[in-house]
Amino acid sequence: MRVFALVKRIFRQMFRDKRTLALLFVAPLLILTLMYFLFNGSSVEPKLGVMGVDKQLISVLKKADIQVKQYEKVNADTVVDDDLDGLLEQENGRIKLTLQNSDPSAAKGLQMKVSQAVAAQGQAKLIQQNPAAAGMIQQSIKIDYVYGNADTVFFDVLSPVLVGFFVFFFVFIISGIGLLRERTTGTLERLMSTPIRRWEIVTAYLVGYGIFAVIQTMIVVFYSINVLDIVLVGSIGNVLLINLILALVALSLGILLSTFAASEFQMIQFIPIAVIPQIFFAGIFPIEGMADWLQAIAKVIPMYYAGDALKGVMYKGLDLSEISGDLFALLIFAVIFIILNIFALKKYRKQ
Repeated sequence: MRVFALVKRIFRQMFRDKRTLALLFVAPLLILTLMYFLFNGSSVEPKLGVMGVDKQLISVLKKADIQVKQYEKVNADTVVDDDLDGLLEQENGRIKLTLQNSDPSAAKGLQMKVSQAVAAQGQAKLIQQNPAAAGMIQQSIKIDYVYGNADTVFFDVLSPVLVGFFVFFFVFIISGIGLLRERTTGTLERLMSTPIRRWEIVTAYLVGYGIFAVIQTMIVVFYSINVLDIVLVGSIGNVLLINLILALVALSLGILLSTFAASEFQMIQFIPIAVIPQIFFAGIFPIEGMADWLQAIAKVIPMYYAGDALKGVMYKGLDLSEISGDLFALLIFAVIFIILNIFALKKYRKQ
């Protein structure tokens, strides 16, 4: 009977806590649904620019599900400016393939398709000229890379995103639980009984926890680059700047969500909704292959912009002006969350 009484009490407690029930039954379904759409997104056909390539080879390339764009003149920036996956040039019988290599897996796939197409075309020509020589053709292709090199692997692109995500995750947790502890111990209520204004409280918490966020960010960045030897082509100063702005976003979001939690357990419940989707839209999965509504969701996810900026600096070597749009978007997120924090404190005091 005593066991039954305890089980009954647990059931009553669970049914009173609607947020826990939602975490238990609804959150897994949401995450699974999101992953279903992510992993079942349509594949994106690679975009290949061609110059001086004969029509027969172009026809073979198109049959290999490659988007072909013909050029009369190209320069060193054509691949990046036109967002091509590769550029195939043929001159005096020599073939050169320049791969953007922003996604090493996709680049290797395109290289394989182009090599097969070139080999197939050469084989067809040789058979026409000398049927007995079939199977002997093996035309070489010179491969150049805009980003990285032949030894670049997917982790070189993934690692900048992981650096940003870990900064975001741990700052979010520490700041959220820290302010929650202030509330549960009554410190926040005592503060609100003083003449201090709401914006001053928000600013103080942002600065206080922000100092620790800065230290944590610097440790993560320097450890990743100097100890783990994660790829860094651009400026480490720009990497620090991106992560510091991202930490500000995570800090303000963590403080905001903590106002809606009554315990540390309830704060943890926000992770499946507020944190896990961040990694899905940070650039690990190709955004272009997602459904239109998923691409729209990605545009309102802070890690979407942080991941793009970090990959741009650490892997592509972009400078500050080239990632300014991503930084501006992150600052907008931070400002919105800070303003919402000020309004959220209204539940404790009206001024």
